[in-house]
Amino acid sequence: MNKPEVYTGYELEKLKIKEKAEKNFVEYFKKLADKRKASNHDNWISAYNYLETFTRGILKFADLDEKFCNAFKDYLLTTKSNKSSKTTLSQNSAFSYFNKLKATLKQAYKDGYLQADLNAKVEPIKQAETRRNFLTIEELNKLVKTECNNPLLKRAALFSALTGLRFSDIQKLVWGEIYHSVENGYSIQFTQQKTKGVEVLPISQQAYQLLGEPKRSTDKVFEGLTYSAYENKHLYQWIGAAGITKDITFHCFRHTFATLQLSKGTDIYTVSKMLGHRELKTTQIYAKVIDQTKREAADKIKLEL
Repeated sequence: MNKPEVYTGYELEKLKIKEKAEKNFVEYFKKLADKRKASNHDNWISAYNYLETFTRGILKFADLDEKFCNAFKDYLLTTKSNKSSKTTLSQNSAFSYFNKLKATLKQAYKDGYLQADLNAKVEPIKQAETRRNFLTIEELNKLVKTECNNPLLKRAALFSALTGLRFSDIQKLVWGEIYHSVENGYSIQFTQQKTKGVEVLPISQQAYQLLGEPKRSTDKVFEGLTYSAYENKHLYQWIGAAGITKDITFHCFRHTFATLQLSKGTDIYTVSKMLGHRELKTTQIYAKVIDQTKREAADKIKLEL
């Protein structure tokens, strides 16, 4: 009776569906996580660790439903962080990890492990608004005039402020990705490390000057640039030496590019494209920052009425 020829095509399909329903969803999640690369891989693995703890490593596809998804959502919003047992997992981390679950549900539906699009039925966790620190043009000019113990880090940070590039994209930039034409000036043609999107980014003459002397096409532009606690120490010392008291990380130079562009009148669609954002709503966060800055500026002038 187990021979395939005994069953009709319909019955065989039903058997396959039943077989897939008995598979372990947690193992399927791990396989998807392992396919991710770089920082995205780390984020997926973190999400997997919470899922594994919540399910104890076992969850059949047949047992997946809205009730389970909502229970896992509540767990993420209330559980302690794996990094510190004293603090609850942040809402934005919970938002990110739950989105990994939804992405896996979506893929499982495509692969035939789920017979209904469960992802579409489950509401995501709302993302909390975060404060994005940035530098004013006056503060940037202070940094230009202030010495840094790591000149390479200084050049890279100022290059980020002039182009909006992430650290990862600056770190892997090679001379073969730098282009120049008499008509259009300098530009960079590269693949974003985070989104894998192919981008053509015009850069200013000043930004080009920060690159140094051209080398072979395969040579890295910022050869030796690394990310570590030691290098961050140089960054913080440089910021402090310039008299800037804001909590500034390297990524804040990207925020600076976005906010300065918007404050100088560049339309949000152009800024979004230059940042390599896939969705305009990601860039709108910077527009809110500009609105808040304007509000604070308006409140600075007070009369003794």
